[in-house]
Amino acid sequence: MMLLSKRALLAVAAVVDVAMHARPLPVAAKALASRHNLPPRHLETLLQSLVRASILKGVRGPKGGYELARERRRITMGEIVRVAILSEESDDVTAANSSKLISSVVAPMVVDAGAGLMAALDSVTVEDLCNRSQKADVFQSSAPTVDFTI
Repeated sequence: MMLLSKRALLAVAAVVDVAMHARPLPVAAKALASRHNLPPRHLETLLQSLVRASILKGVRGPKGGYELARERRRITMGEIVRVAILSEESDDVTAANSSKLISSVVAPMVVDAGAGLMAALDSVTVEDLCNRSQKADVFQSSAPTVDFTI
């Protein structure tokens, strides 16, 4: 059972991809989209949300694209997931508001479970995900990258 939305998973994948490929040039949205088999315009709104949250930095120009706004070890998976969740369209919650069972029992349990999940995601950094990606040889054609940021 997948506990995160496709959008949240895509946001994490996009940030890790940028972290692994943004040296020496920023990663173009088109290249990022092609590696994940997505139309670029589908990804662009998510990337802009990550820029507004200071997770990614947008670089303009012909050789522009996206790069990390901070060091890989200073960005957590939890931060990325929160941005993706907030950028999703709000669901219809009228049923939840009208049901006493949902508002009194079910929703508080889900909130507690979600807090546990987010705490676990907050302990995972982009650096950790990059290391796991390299061990799994996810990007076979990519040379290993080193982050020299201090």
